Amino acid sequence: MLEFLVYLKLFGGFVYLLLGGDLLVRGSLGLAKKSAIPPMVVGLTVVAMGTSAPELMVSGYSAISGHPDIAVGNIIGSNIANILLVIGVPALIFPITFNQKGIGMQAGMMVAVTALFVLLCIFEPFTFVDSVLLLFLLVVFLGLTMRGTSIVPGLEEEVEEEMERVLGVPNITWKIVLYLILGIVTLPLGANLVVEGATGIARSWGVSEAIIGLSLIAIGTSLPELSTTVVSALHKSSDVAVGNVIGSNLLNILAIMGVTSMLADVPVDPNVMVWDIWVMLGCSLIVLVYALGRRSVGPVAGVLFIGLYVVYLASLYHP
Repeated sequence: MLEFLVYLKLFGGFVYLLLGGDLLVRGSLGLAKKSAIPPMVVGLTVVAMGTSAPELMVSGYSAISGHPDIAVGNIIGSNIANILLVIGVPALIFPITFNQKGIGMQAGMMVAVTALFVLLCIFEPFTFVDSVLLLFLLVVFLGLTMRGTSIVPGLEEEVEEEMERVLGVPNITWKIVLYLILGIVTLPLGANLVVEGATGIARSWGVSEAIIGLSLIAIGTSLPELSTTVVSALHKSSDVAVGNVIGSNLLNILAIMGVTSMLADVPVDPNVMVWDIWVMLGCSLIVLVYALGRRSVGPVAGVLFIGLYVVYLASLYHP
């Protein structure tokens, strides 16, 4: 009975996170539209922030509740899932094209931030000083994005309309406020349930909390990104998907680890440094190659991405 409750907590937590993330994304997009922010800027910031909110809540709560391995594992695992799974699955529906203006610079920034994260992991634990550095870089990234520099490609008016239709953006002020409030309230409730359920599952399975963070929690907290990109693919739009993935991976490191290490010192499991951190860096380099070559991830490459993710998950439980 107790084991069933653990799984129920995890499932219920993911439901809350999905619901909260979805409401936050829609509300944020509605707010952004009223502020006349360009759509691709929204994809890189607002949508990415909204879909990264579950990771932020789970990692932050894990750190302050004495489960730092879940926090680090969640960030690394989510970034891997964002590339192999969140790009791979929608590519089966519609090719994900990396040909937007400035996409090479965006991907380059993601690789640079990922490399910095690897370096900080080597000199773990993450401390308040690391937090200040990461949050400073976050401010720089957001500042450049909001100024509309060359790292932010503009979208045509029809793409803006496409994004609104895909994501169901509210356009009435009271609805926008309601979506934002419900999202903000629901997310921490989900994070609490996910952490409690995950730690219980780790004990019952006899595996480390880091592995649970890298796999189950990473997949669960990446569901908002996955749902956003799949819906975009169904409507034959890849611009929001590309901006969402790159923006989410940047924010997972800069914002989530920045905030988490401000709340408490975060050690890194030595086992993570052997394999997982390098897989994350390798996945980021794959995106850079596609971006520099302005290539598309089609169905064949999508199957390959998903296959690589399955192999990665298998390596966690059968090293």
